[in-house]
Amino acid sequence: MIGRRSDLAAVGLCLLLSGGCALWPFGAGNEGPAPDLEQGLVVAEADPVVDFYARAQAFYERLAQRRFNDITTYRDEQLRDYFRSEAAFSDYYAGLAQALVDRHFERNRPNRLRVVEFRLSGPGQAEVVTRMVGEDGRPLRPGDIAIERVDRWERLQGRWWIIPGKL
Repeated sequence: MIGRRSDLAAVGLCLLLSGGCALWPFGAGNEGPAPDLEQGLVVAEADPVVDFYARAQAFYERLAQRRFNDITTYRDEQLRDYFRSEAAFSDYYAGLAQALVDRHFERNRPNRLRVVEFRLSGPGQAEVVTRMVGEDGRPLRPGDIAIERVDRWERLQGRWWIIPGKL
């Protein structure tokens, strides 16, 4: 896990220099891409990107191992803090819970969640591609199932927010 602000700045700079795309598997102990300083790159402070990365990382780490048909998950104030309004949180939560039901996740719970890609799509706009893996909840179907999702984030009034899709 990244704990130092300078590491976050380096990751943010790599995201900006690579055209807005980077792979980042959370939970794998990977420190992520580092700039090659021999190529003349200078690590600069990129606060909006660094803030986005830190906020997104905390959100997705909080989603893993949670049951989405459970009232305690729905009432989690820390999850709600990533949305601008109660309605936005409810829309996101309902969409995610329904996707897990549709794919037959056992107990509506992803066992593993990995961020596949960060995409900076414009000033103050980003997307995060995640892959959730869980046990197949259908009878006589042992094994894992997976779902990939794309979440849209926007930076408004100096803070990054998840913008849910329409239901």
